Amino acid sequence: MPNILAIDQGTTSTRALIFDGDMKIVANAQQEFEQHFPKSGWVEHQPEDIWQTTLTTCREAIAKAGIEASQVNAIGITNQRETTVVWDRTTGKPIHRAIVWQDRCTADTCNRLKVEGHEPLFTDKTGLLLDPYFSGTKIAWLLNNIPGAREAATSGQLAFGTIDTYLLWCLTGGKVHATDATNASRTLLYNIKTGAWDDDLLKLLNVPRALLPEVRDSAADFGTSSPEILGAAIPISGIAGDQQAATVGQACFSPGMMKSTYGTGCFALLNTGTERIASSNRLLTTIAYQIDGTPTYALEGSILVAGAAVQWLRDGLKIINDAAQSGVLAASSDPNENVYLVPAFVGLGAPYWDAECRGAMFGLTRNTGPAEVAKAALESVAYQTRDLLDAMKQDWNTGSSTVLRVDGGMVASEWTMQRLADILNAPVDRPTNLETTAQGAAYLAGRQIGGYPDLAEFASKWTLEKRFEPTMDGEQREQKYAGWRDAVRRTLS
Repeated sequence: MPNILAIDQGTTSTRALIFDGDMKIVANAQQEFEQHFPKSGWVEHQPEDIWQTTLTTCREAIAKAGIEASQVNAIGITNQRETTVVWDRTTGKPIHRAIVWQDRCTADTCNRLKVEGHEPLFTDKTGLLLDPYFSGTKIAWLLNNIPGAREAATSGQLAFGTIDTYLLWCLTGGKVHATDATNASRTLLYNIKTGAWDDDLLKLLNVPRALLPEVRDSAADFGTSSPEILGAAIPISGIAGDQQAATVGQACFSPGMMKSTYGTGCFALLNTGTERIASSNRLLTTIAYQIDGTPTYALEGSILVAGAAVQWLRDGLKIINDAAQSGVLAASSDPNENVYLVPAFVGLGAPYWDAECRGAMFGLTRNTGPAEVAKAALESVAYQTRDLLDAMKQDWNTGSSTVLRVDGGMVASEWTMQRLADILNAPVDRPTNLETTAQGAAYLAGRQIGGYPDLAEFASKWTLEKRFEPTMDGEQREQKYAGWRDAVRRTLS
């Protein structure tokens, strides 16, 4: 009966969880870390903070489980994607803060590449669009703006990694510089057709190949942790970006299955099997997971602000004390007030991809108060999800009976999930285990060491906690959604 340590490194906090042989959580620990906003639209993390919170939570989770480090059979890592770190291979010291996936500092670079006509090439090879969201332009920014970085990178002195790669490097004491296919597929540098770093794209972004990690399967041998770090040499055998790990944790293994994770942002993935679907609606084509050398693809829609809007209610407007109050407050709102919040705090993601627009609120009256603002913030997540679902249906026939499997912190709100089902006009399934991201990482690691079952048996263990069925009148639904579309049109730059 294996004990699997899952590291779930997120945008605002790091968590570590111990899963047992039945894939049940026996212990967990969590620690937040500081966010840095040096300019409008710029978001950064201190890599050392990420590493220290990882170390602390891993040790705490092992202790809470009442086991020794030597009794942990494997480690799985899941991570905030696209966040970019470049560090010195000799000292391990980062050359700059990590540039977070939300960061917009490379908007000018992306716009220039678009004007030069390069976006179709990037999209064809990577399935992505030219947007500051992805890692490639972040790497270029670091090499161009940190004195001496480009020369050091060209000579092989520096290493690049998304957060999984950085943590793997730290855990192995600098012995392993690798990533998995899901994280590589988010860099603008990885060709998802050939399964390799692409020389044409490296040249366009002027990124030296010497910087890049080796790409492996999502379930693979990633080395072992250095004994002095956690107290034992533990195999690291699973890695996946957080949204792909959630897809695995939600057992969305069949084409047509769809999940949406509501964390800081919101990310919906639709499994398309071995078929790469080229979106006509500015969705992303990405790798959902890669096992035994075979990639499974997905269409992805990315919402940059979901739970972050609730954080704004709490920390910015201070109209709630904790996130759980948002749904209660929204439920008390005046149903005759139609307030729309377009939460473009760092631009808008799919299907708009406007890095320059900023947030706006519409429909304010003298009767608008905290409850109406809270409702607008939560409804904005439902409207954005519908934007994605409608685009996916146009790109790939999902059928009329689409069911959305949901996870993430926001899904605990009954009001929010019911409103999501109402706006989508589709059932929303909330699983018994909401820790699907960590579970996906644990499953990949456990499967690699032979401690967990195959995909079909794992899928059979997925259990439903509650299904939310749509109850809103169809005319009301369409009127509300039309108001949202008008609000977005007015907000776009």
